[in-house]
Amino acid sequence: MTTLQLTQNAKIVLKTRYLLGDETPEDLFWRVAHAIAEPEDPSPHAFQGRDYWAQEFYDLMTSCRFMPNSPTLFNAGTGQGTLSACFVIPVEDTMESIMQAATTSAMIQKFGGGIGYAFSKLRPRGSPISTTHGKACGAVAVLKMLSALSDMITQGGKRHGANMGILHVSHPEIFDFIHMKDANADAQNFNVSVAITDDFMQTLERDMDWDLVDPSSKEVVRTVPARQIWDEIIDSAWQTGDPGLYFIDEANRNNPTPHLGSLDSTNPCGEVPLLGFEACNLGSLNLAMFVNQGVFDYDGLAETTRTATRFLDNTIDANHYSVPEIHSMNLLTRKIGLGVMGFADMLARLGVAYDSEEGVETGRRIMRVIAQESRAESERLAEQRGPFGAWEGSRPHVNGEKPFRNACQLTVAPTGTISMIAGCSSGIEPLFALAFRKHNILEGQTLYYVDSAFEAVARHEGFYSDDLTEFLAQGHSLAESPDVPDWVKSAFVTAPDISPEWHVRMQAAFQESTDAAISKTINFPNHATVEDVRRAYLLAWELACKGITVYRAGSREKEVLTAGTRDQDPADQDRHSHQEDAQPLTTPGGLVPRRRPTRVQGITERLHTGHGNIYVTINFDDNGRPFEVFTALGKAGSSDSAQLEAVARLVSMSLRAGVDPEEVVAQLRGITDEPVWDQGVLIRSAPDAIAHALARAIGLEKGGDVEGQLGLFHGQPPATGVAELTPGGRAAAKANGNGNGRSGWGSCPECSGPLVFQEGCLMCRECGYNKCG
Repeated sequence: MTTLQLTQNAKIVLKTRYLLGDETPEDLFWRVAHAIAEPEDPSPHAFQGRDYWAQEFYDLMTSCRFMPNSPTLFNAGTGQGTLSACFVIPVEDTMESIMQAATTSAMIQKFGGGIGYAFSKLRPRGSPISTTHGKACGAVAVLKMLSALSDMITQGGKRHGANMGILHVSHPEIFDFIHMKDANADAQNFNVSVAITDDFMQTLERDMDWDLVDPSSKEVVRTVPARQIWDEIIDSAWQTGDPGLYFIDEANRNNPTPHLGSLDSTNPCGEVPLLGFEACNLGSLNLAMFVNQGVFDYDGLAETTRTATRFLDNTIDANHYSVPEIHSMNLLTRKIGLGVMGFADMLARLGVAYDSEEGVETGRRIMRVIAQESRAESERLAEQRGPFGAWEGSRPHVNGEKPFRNACQLTVAPTGTISMIAGCSSGIEPLFALAFRKHNILEGQTLYYVDSAFEAVARHEGFYSDDLTEFLAQGHSLAESPDVPDWVKSAFVTAPDISPEWHVRMQAAFQESTDAAISKTINFPNHATVEDVRRAYLLAWELACKGITVYRAGSREKEVLTAGTRDQDPADQDRHSHQEDAQPLTTPGGLVPRRRPTRVQGITERLHTGHGNIYVTINFDDNGRPFEVFTALGKAGSSDSAQLEAVARLVSMSLRAGVDPEEVVAQLRGITDEPVWDQGVLIRSAPDAIAHALARAIGLEKGGDVEGQLGLFHGQPPATGVAELTPGGRAAAKANGNGNGRSGWGSCPECSGPLVFQEGCLMCRECGYNKCG
């Protein structure tokens, strides 16, 4: 029996997100192992029956060589909820289909599933509707409706909705779709991608015109230069990261069941193209666990791959399905998605640079071995249990191959939370950072988290120091340190220091042996140009990737200061030199609050808490920054009101002394007493309610009536270190450094730690929060 060894972070993630009641981690893995072994032969005398496989599956997880997707860890053995991570729901051009999609989506997201939709069959906005003599609302409007629905769904208290919206490049609403998220205001729970065809890319190469066609009437609505569509896609992706591209013809060339339909959409992070009502059952191998004294154990990888394939196939039969259509489709195709994590850790332990020919070739070889072994195991399972239901007429059947148990076996999915449990790097992403700070809110301490492999090498080679840790935690690159050997700099290269070309080439190397697709973020520095994004998108097409997602550091409008305390850009210093608070805020005795003016303007928001309604008033100074906070609780004179008044006074004193409002939000957010839901937002306590109100006031969070009232303060210059209010009332993007500190989308909504954008999604490296699961 394998002895369970977990990092402290892994224990915290399991305790806060996965353990039920008084479960221990061992209890959780036994619960999952027994549930997934249930489809095996129940006879106590059977060779390799239920008990045998339960032990095998338990060892698989406790050794951290493999982890299933989060819904399996959440729900297996509980009798409730699905074990699948994500789904695709068809949307046809009828009111009945649209409403059915909404109903099905609600049932899925109630239990934590992510959903992909293709809106390409919907007639464009303004098209006539014969039955009502009205006009169609259009594809973008339907997407926004489903986005609002997703926001409303609680998802069993586990996570908010994650969605993918795809629109064909020939759809008449394509320009509205491309720019839908430019303002970072609408459909924030959707990733969006344009379905790009071979014909379009060939038309683009010839610099010719492209027809936009009504999918209902098949009439050409408009003809535009293909170059115009392409340029607007690239420009929007450069600005915000959306839209990505879905190379739909490449995906369908590898569709194992074309007789069942076309792969019009993918799951939320794009790594699994699916038919309507299909689900994906995912799990990942931890490649770092197969390195022993600088040598990779290919035999161990092969054995673990076979066991993990059986585990995922069993998941389909042990599963609970929210609607019968999904159950039927899962049995027809029995798709599984075995992927990897810990790849960057593995390369570092082998001393191989991620951005090198050797690194790319290593990735290619690793995935080839996994593909061979997983497909061989799927063949063995088909011999024992029969092939997937739609085998007759499938592409493998037509090509004369042996029957498979699973129509697809492989993908590379996001692993943000399960990689934290396994104690390894995410997916096939490079290391994001070698060191970063973590603020202990309860004890007021600042802790440093250092990559374990890097720390071991640094200590062995004699260049480890607290100064180096601080240097890296501030957002500096290892390449800038003169005391570090060149080979270490190469082996431990981080995402911001890797050129986009190497990111794309690595994705393509893994794609060669992967029958589904790859979830990967192509990282760009803030100074990257539109042409840099254009080259990456073209390279992904040329190397036969099935999709691509990009992220340029600092491109998100919600982004706050990155990389700790790196020196401020001189231009930024000059920009702030004439502000009201250029006067010193400190004296030998410490911070001094500013005097209160005779008259201030403010806003008041009502929030519902476990202790009743609380009214939070936030007053602003002449520069549009929060200056003070007042609160009122229904039970005047109670101890609750007294404590709340004390909190408000301390918050006000901090704001008037120049403390960044975001730091105040970080300190208060997440304090939990009696959690209640207020208009789709979980308010954990009265102090947490103040955090939400203040976050809305400075544009970090939407909600309430704050945004409309902020018009009083638009256009005022901010103080140094405070998010700048834009005409939309949201925080303006500011970034420096290389993204190793606070970066991406600002602070985690659950623990206030730094968020990063990896594997096509948003995740927190401290508590395991993952927007897409």
